[in-house]
Amino acid sequence: MSSSSRIDQIAGHLNYPKGLLAGQVAIITGSGQGIGAETARLFAKEGAKVVVSDIDGKKASDVADSIKAAGGSATSVAGDMLDDNYINELVKKAAEFGNGKIHIIVNNAGYTWDGVIHKTTDKQWETIIALHNTAPFKLVRAAAPYFRVKDGEPRCIINISSTSGLHGNAGQANYALAKAGVTGLTKTIAKEWGPQYGVRANTVAFGHILTRLTAAKEAGAFITTPDGQKVALGIPTGKGALASAAAKEQYTDIPLRRPGTATEAAGAVLAVCSPLFAYVNGQTISVTGGRNM
Repeated sequence: MSSSSRIDQIAGHLNYPKGLLAGQVAIITGSGQGIGAETARLFAKEGAKVVVSDIDGKKASDVADSIKAAGGSATSVAGDMLDDNYINELVKKAAEFGNGKIHIIVNNAGYTWDGVIHKTTDKQWETIIALHNTAPFKLVRAAAPYFRVKDGEPRCIINISSTSGLHGNAGQANYALAKAGVTGLTKTIAKEWGPQYGVRANTVAFGHILTRLTAAKEAGAFITTPDGQKVALGIPTGKGALASAAAKEQYTDIPLRRPGTATEAAGAVLAVCSPLFAYVNGQTISVTGGRNM
């Protein structure tokens, strides 16, 4: 084949009139807001049937409804990722929604529960490890029958990580370990399920993205644990705010000189899931605006 013919063939493959993810069924955890919600909406725009998973039933329903109102296909399945029964229900309902198929899992659900090492409690430690490591593993394990198949259709798993997992971060020993851990899970999935079934698994590690986890802690955002304890979210003194001059100074180590948006973060997840990344497997993609390069 001549080089020009090869270029024409590639160009043809890049034409997806029904969307980059047309016909694929995607579970996106933690998609009631933030990066997860933007990922759900973007996937739907690209033709995916989206399963919106979130602990907050109203937020999950609102995202699914907004997708359907825009002409997309979505359903919401609310529940706690720390509940084994919910994970099984999520997989079951996703497969029913997808007529017996699941193509994509985005393990995005999570939050931070910070503390310096000598003051971090067992509960803080165990909750964050369970949420960011054990729950994604259990979801992938439960969905194995829908990924270990040979039907010629694409299958992709994305585990969301953080620069805290790549470089560590003061006050986040639990979160840093958990986010480092998902890279090992990703590589193992790629090595186990890639050879026979063509499953791709990659990690997307975010830097400073504007979400409730990086907004001003004084704004009052919080998570309630299953036993009713409130965990405050955000960064003290409003370091997540984009507008103030003081806040802008913290971005001097980012070559783009600004934090990323949830929409930009979602775009990176879409890119990795898409056929444009069909030969990218077992990798950690840093989405940081150039920080830590």
